[in-house]
Amino acid sequence: MKITERVWALAQPVVERHGCKLWDVEYVREAGEWYLRLLIDKDGGVSINDCVDISREMDPILDREDPIETSYRFEVCSAGLERPLKRPSDFETFLGADVLVKLYRPLNGIREYPCVLRGYDNGDVTVEYAGETMTFTKSQVALVRLRADF
Repeated sequence: MKITERVWALAQPVVERHGCKLWDVEYVREAGEWYLRLLIDKDGGVSINDCVDISREMDPILDREDPIETSYRFEVCSAGLERPLKRPSDFETFLGADVLVKLYRPLNGIREYPCVLRGYDNGDVTVEYAGETMTFTKSQVALVRLRADF
């Protein structure tokens, strides 16, 4: 089992006990250090207290279960307004939302498409862009994230 899957299983009940939803678990290397992050969401928004409370409850669980052999920094934070969509359920939840689709290679000279999410099927993403419906294949899409225009 991958580290992120193991941590997800440990964290989900804790996060839900605090009235939040576990959005994602990341285990990434940044600036020469490893980070384990719980990204959480909550109706009405995540507060700093939500992050602190979940972090405090998770610390002893992570110490006891020891899912990562090397040293790392542990963080609990909001998934954010412009969170990436990764799982089929993410795409289903945000059908009709403003998104940004980033491609591995430009298509028609464009690499980033600010658009509206219209569908998702086994990795293929259908959007509305400039009044037209377009479908990007899984192999074309580097990232899809929510887009918040202010």
